[in-house]
Amino acid sequence: MHNIKTNFDKFYEIVKSSLQSSLNEDDNLQFYPNKPKMNDCSIIALCICAESIGIDSENYLWSKIMKDHKNDFPQLIDRSNFNKRRRRLHLFIHEVTSFISEELNKSEDIFLMDSIPVPICKMAREKRCKFGNDSFETKPDKGYSAIGKQYYYGYKLHLVTSVNGIFHSMDLTKASIHDVNVLKEIKYGKMNKATLIGDKGYISKEVKIDLFESCNIKLETPRRANQKDQEHWHPVFRKCRKRIETLFSQLCDQMMLKRNYAKSLEGLKTRLMSKIAAVTILQSMNYSNNKPINHLKHALAA
Repeated sequence: MHNIKTNFDKFYEIVKSSLQSSLNEDDNLQFYPNKPKMNDCSIIALCICAESIGIDSENYLWSKIMKDHKNDFPQLIDRSNFNKRRRRLHLFIHEVTSFISEELNKSEDIFLMDSIPVPICKMAREKRCKFGNDSFETKPDKGYSAIGKQYYYGYKLHLVTSVNGIFHSMDLTKASIHDVNVLKEIKYGKMNKATLIGDKGYISKEVKIDLFESCNIKLETPRRANQKDQEHWHPVFRKCRKRIETLFSQLCDQMMLKRNYAKSLEGLKTRLMSKIAAVTILQSMNYSNNKPINHLKHALAA
């Protein structure tokens, strides 16, 4: 197991430099009538650090710190308070991720897009699940996983990355939402004058034309066997697409993307963002140390 304190210090400096313009003198991002024992920068750094070393349970993290690192974290707050503050800071976690990824993606003009199931519970518990019952908009639903060839109950994570697998943007929708509907929102983001590579789930002549005319995004997808007016699908696109599929494998394996401990949609979004932030920072560490950028398990060895 990696040393939590040593790695926490690395992440703290990265988070602090990424949010420098938003931090006050106490390294907080929000106003507090009474100065908190643990500042906001530490909250963000600790949650990303835990995800990067494979600890996605706060209960286990607190037990580990209290047993082996109690003197290293004298300002540690109560676990429930940590969870509440982390959820409130999820937009700043996204800001850290975007700041780093924009630096790494400066010269990129080719991007990949794909989606992955985020199950909430087993299908047998679908009727009893109370997750997101506050409103129809937040409630999960049933969707079909083409890779697993089975139905699941939960949400769908849509991710856009560079050809090197570096984060660009993300969205979380209900499991039943078709990928094409999310593709329509791309034109409202920061992407412009680029090539976007997707799978067969993104085939739509209308959306392809709209993306090109509105923001000069060229959508490239493989063609169905029975599709009319087929265009040549260059082999290099097929090779590029493997990068985002490998990234999803890393998120599921190392970051345990599909293991859910959240009790609310806000908590789920925060956990997903923390995992993606951890991947992006590890990639940045590899880039700075002249290592293969996607060898995530070796990033903290330097």
